Amino acid sequence: MPEGHTIHRAARDHRKLFLGQKIAVSSPQGRFNDGAKLISSQKCLSIEAYGKHLLYEFQNNQVLHIHLGLFGRIRRRKLPVEDARGAVRVRLVGNTHFIDINGPTICEIMGEEAKSKLIRRIGPDLLRKDADPNKFFDRVKSSKAKIGTLLMDQSVLAGIGNIYRTELLWRQSIHPNTLGKEIKKSQLESLWIDARALLKVGVKQNKIITNLNKTGNAKKGSLNIYKKKRCPKCRGAISKIEISGRTAFFCQY
Repeated sequence: MPEGHTIHRAARDHRKLFLGQKIAVSSPQGRFNDGAKLISSQKCLSIEAYGKHLLYEFQNNQVLHIHLGLFGRIRRRKLPVEDARGAVRVRLVGNTHFIDINGPTICEIMGEEAKSKLIRRIGPDLLRKDADPNKFFDRVKSSKAKIGTLLMDQSVLAGIGNIYRTELLWRQSIHPNTLGKEIKKSQLESLWIDARALLKVGVKQNKIITNLNKTGNAKKGSLNIYKKKRCPKCRGAISKIEISGRTAFFCQY
């Protein structure tokens, strides 16, 4: 599943391509024909990411809500448009580029009230300026759930997926099975700062990079322990831990 940096990168890139333009919207696959008609030829006023949710707001107060889920994919191409590749749920065509979105878990039109309700359900987004870290700290400190579970709960912290979860907890020397209430606030503060920095790198580089040197540049290999056999610090074997149906990797060196 695409993690938060991917969606923020998409929002940033799509703003450059579409903002202020009247967008032609269609559904080559046909499953989103009715929704596409509601926003086609409307001016695009804003494109924002909230965690793993991508929201396009149009002049007629309608919002296109996209959540890629496990299998969704976004393709960007320069005009002229090409034949659809695969089952394209929605196609957005601007003045110079078009975007195809295949296989999203959510592709819907919502009004402002529904948009507001959605945003209220989403936890603090590390990549947004309005993110409140205290909401994250309070949720974790009051919880008996494992931190490995809490980090993947988008109502607790938005944008973190399985790879970032594994890498962040290893970098912070926190075992994934540690209960939220047992983690010190100083550890959570360090986790927040580290997560925010890594996600910003992810947006800039358009990929997950957690293996950084002191100057912030990527070392050989983008990741430290995710799907690796040996810990780069202690050279011990990496453990696999199943949390909420997903495999986390860990070594508490």
